Formats: sequence, C-alpha cells, structure tokens
Amino acid sequence: MKKYNFTAGPCILAPEVLKGTADACIEFDGMGLSLMEISHRSKNFQKVMDEAQALVKELLNLPEDYEVLFVGGGASTQFCYMPYNLLEKKAAYLNTGVWAKKAMKEAKLFGEVVEIASSAADNYTYIPKEYEIPADADYLHITTNNTIYGTELHHDIDSPIPVVADMSSDIFSRVFDPTKYAVIYGGAQKNLSIAGVTFVIIRKDMLGRVSRELPTMIDYRTHANKGSMFNTPPVVPIYTALLTLRWMKANGGVPEMERRAKERAELLYAEIDRNSLFHGPVTCKEDRSYMNICFVLNEEYKHLEAEFLEFATARGMHGIKGHRDVGGFRASCYNAMPLEGVQELVKVMQEFEAAHK
Repeated sequence: MKKYNFTAGPCILAPEVLKGTADACIEFDGMGLSLMEISHRSKNFQKVMDEAQALVKELLNLPEDYEVLFVGGGASTQFCYMPYNLLEKKAAYLNTGVWAKKAMKEAKLFGEVVEIASSAADNYTYIPKEYEIPADADYLHITTNNTIYGTELHHDIDSPIPVVADMSSDIFSRVFDPTKYAVIYGGAQKNLSIAGVTFVIIRKDMLGRVSRELPTMIDYRTHANKGSMFNTPPVVPIYTALLTLRWMKANGGVPEMERRAKERAELLYAEIDRNSLFHGPVTCKEDRSYMNICFVLNEEYKHLEAEFLEFATARGMHGIKGHRDVGGFRASCYNAMPLEGVQELVKVMQEFEAAHK
C-alpha cells in the first residue's frame, strides 16, 4: 500500500531528493567517500554551497543586495538571533500563532516589544487585518504561515519599517516580492530540506545594525563574510537543500509550486466544506493556508475522531493527526506532495462519510 506523508515537519521530500541524499551519504561526487565524512572546505562541498546559494537567489528573484546564509540551530534559534542583531530599542510583532508568540518572548530580552495585533483570543483562527505599524520601531516581525492553526498571509505587507518574516513553512510555495522584506528566515525541514539547517536571507544593510557587541557565532556578519563557512556547516541538510532547489527549478520554479499548492488546497478545502462530517476551524476563508490544511469533525461526530484517524491511517494517510492546540486533523501539503495524495485523502473522507451518515 502506498503511503502519503502529510506530516507537518520534518516532512515529505521529492523521491529523487531522498534517493540523491541517500546515495551521497554512501559515496559523494565520485570521491569514494561519504558526504558525511569529507571536509566542508573541500572543493567538492564548496560547489554545493555555492550552487545552493545561487539557486535560492535565482528561484526567489533576489536582488544583488541580499545575502543567503545557511546556519544551524533551527528557526527557534533565530527568534533570539534576530533581535540580538536588529533590535536596538523597539520592535513590532504581529501575533498570529505559537511561533510568533515564542519569537516575541525572545525579543523581549533585548528591548521593547509592541504587539501590534493578535488573534490569540480566538485561538488564532484568522490573521488580524486592522493594525498600525509603529514608524519608530526597528523592524516588524511576521510569521507568514501558521502550521498549527492553518492560517497564512497570502500577500506582502506594505510597511514603513523593515519587515522580518519567518517563512519556515511556506518558503518557495508562493511568489512574493523579496524587496518587501529585510530578512527572511526559516527552518528548512518543510519546503527545502531535512532538519538541521536554517536559511537566512538578509539584506546587506541590515548587517551590523545594533550598537551592542555581538558574540561571534550570533553575528550575521560572521556568516555573511565567510559564505556560511565560518565553521562546519550542516553539510547533509545543505546538500538535500541543493537537490530540492534543483528539483523545484526543473519543475517550473516557484510559480509552478504556487499553482500546485493552490490546486491541492482548493481540492481539499472543497471537500471539507462539502463533507457533512467535517468543517475547517479557520473562520476567515481568505486566511486559509495552502500548506497546512486543518479540519475537525462537527460536534455531533466528535466521538468519531479516533476512528477516523485509524481509518485514514490504515489507507495510507500518514501524519494527519491535528496539533493538540487545535485537535482534529491536519494535512500538510508541502511542495513535494503530489496531487494524487490529496485526491486519495478526499476519497478516504468520502468513504468515511458514507459509512457514518
């Protein structure tokens, strides 16, 4: 039986990316050695880093004044890195979920934090629309996609101050204007690679922004000046990222990834809205995520939650259990998810409905 991986992360990778990574871990680049045991300063790995950075710039149409960094630590570490490097006096945060809230908590260690809007009172079931951005803040921080709650910002914000965006879970899934952002960062284990590497895309004028002395490894200038090679980078996740970037380019780039994302999402949301057993918890449909599609059983069918999970899992739907803060179910449809996977999930939902109406 074929399985479809709907896990929120670490998550699905394209088959050729999985195979390419596995092969490189046995023997890399005809060297007779594993990628895991060669020097990161060898010419063989340097060309991996160079190509990966170049492809990020190409696929996202980044202007020349942006640096692409690959660092360790995960996106949660960037919650600290970001204010350490950018927050001099005050920062503004849009609170749209757990990860935004955690980012705010870290930023408060470095200066004043202004929460310009929040949907926390309604369990983050929508993205706030009405708010003012303080012109005297050092930056505005946003989380573009909320994996737990299934909401997503589908447009770029016009801001009078630099915008910092956590794009961990929707990078490369939609076309956006990079000039609207001063910094973009995220964990790679959704649409780019496996866990272990974090991407940071930073406009050069954002380097060295604060008066405080910065620890060497936390200073973005350290990594920018050394091409992300100041210390040993996470070589295997970066190689997996390279293979994913190649795969995206060969499959039509970001515009095609966006088209596929919308096609998958529209199909599944249509079934959620039609099916008499389920509904979507996101109250504002225009805020529905294309990446993380959440749905729950209607009140009269709540007792069937465990049964549906078992039913779907037995039919190859892997990782659809919803986050504990929302409950229900979550189908994470990242770039490598084939349309066939969503089609099969829709069939499963219809079969379950027919058995319980």
